[in-house]
Amino acid sequence: MKLFQPSSRATNYLLIVGFCSIGYALYLRYLAIEQTPVGLACAGGLRTWLCFSRHIAIVLFTYSAFGWTALVVATVNLLRPSLLLFALALSIACFGLVLYNVGLSALAVGLLLLSFARRAPEPD
Repeated sequence: MKLFQPSSRATNYLLIVGFCSIGYALYLRYLAIEQTPVGLACAGGLRTWLCFSRHIAIVLFTYSAFGWTALVVATVNLLRPSLLLFALALSIACFGLVLYNVGLSALAVGLLLLSFARRAPEPD
């Protein structure tokens, strides 16, 4: 019985996905969402990419979209392990952990860890 374990190359890609997601989420949180001058400029009608990203992030974490999406994708990955689903759930969970959806995103990370105990899908 072969377990779902990414290869060394896939692990490197997963590390890149995770670190980039955490980095961009930290950028959004500390340099866009929590900065008062940026908030005032965006509320004043500034039309930039930063204001658009800030608005989208605020709407998504208001409805816990990061946490719920990470939980759903991690559950699907638990049922049928796949590197693509794992990377997607990891990325969304990293955003959720940094952008105020900690409870659901932490549960999704737990499900991602449990997916390593699942049997790897057999090739067709």
